[in-house]
Amino acid sequence: MPAATYHIAGLLMMTIDIAQFRSVLARYTAKPIADGAYPLAAVLVPVYPRNGELHVIFTKRTQFVTRHKGEISFPGGAFTLEDADLVTTALRETHEEIGVRPEDVEVIGQLDDLITVSDFRVTPYVGVIRRSPYEFIANAFEVETIIEVPVSHLLDKANIVWERRLRNGREVEVQGYAFEEHVIWGATAGILRQLLELLEVAEQA
Repeated sequence: MPAATYHIAGLLMMTIDIAQFRSVLARYTAKPIADGAYPLAAVLVPVYPRNGELHVIFTKRTQFVTRHKGEISFPGGAFTLEDADLVTTALRETHEEIGVRPEDVEVIGQLDDLITVSDFRVTPYVGVIRRSPYEFIANAFEVETIIEVPVSHLLDKANIVWERRLRNGREVEVQGYAFEEHVIWGATAGILRQLLELLEVAEQA
């Protein structure tokens, strides 16, 4: 696949391709959370090429789901006893939510565990969708919209947004990513930020 060139904050040019994603993630050792008090969950950060440019897939959750109604998220969900491991969880949930078959995904790395506001310990995996174009199929109960965001857009600092929120009784500033009418907040934004920072540091080294 040809490399894609991205413009960051009007200053820095970066070239990112799948090989660089693999290289960055192969060198990174994800930090686990060993606290067994939280139920386990996993998400997939799906990356795929479309029209010569890398995209990341997100979902907007419906109002029917129990948690995180209407939020932008990566496909994923809770670990079940039928899952061989958390990678299996991420791939199973991705298939259930957006119709991507596990055999069509190459998992290329893992990011740091995090605890969500819904008290799950989430393990994020990054996976490349092997075929493009892909016929995504949204689960009508869980997914209102499938959102395909160019990596170039996510790397552009102009698309970072900030909001002040109350957490544990104090006001904090939280970072999000704007795309069209959507804003990516919360745990999803945190996972995304870590991935983008790893790519930026590698490119600048």
